[in-house]
Amino acid sequence: MLTNICPKLPMRNLDITQDFYVNKLGFENIGAADYEGYLILKKDDIEIHLFEFQELDPKNNYGQVYIRTTDIETLYQWLVEKQIAIHPNGRLAAKPWGQKEFSLLDPDHNLLTFGQQI
Repeated sequence: MLTNICPKLPMRNLDITQDFYVNKLGFENIGAADYEGYLILKKDDIEIHLFEFQELDPKNNYGQVYIRTTDIETLYQWLVEKQIAIHPNGRLAAKPWGQKEFSLLDPDHNLLTFGQQI
């Protein structure tokens, strides 16, 4: 019965967040015109929703999302070539749980982890 999941993550500034996801990660802004301070972003078959929370302290933000991919090597290389900062503790690596993963932080320290089954 379940078909999809769209995480909702906090953001402090809509313009900065939109710039990061759209211009750096290649997402498309697909709406939320009816809701001030809200973004709906899509890339391939996933959506991420972000809500404005101006009082957010990024150092205390525990927002996280795990995104599965079918070509992690190409995605990782594309981000490195675009000079997107990969989390220092989240470089591309094979994990003992059968995934190859890497992670990065968005401007509000939401952790985005990308993984592919080995």
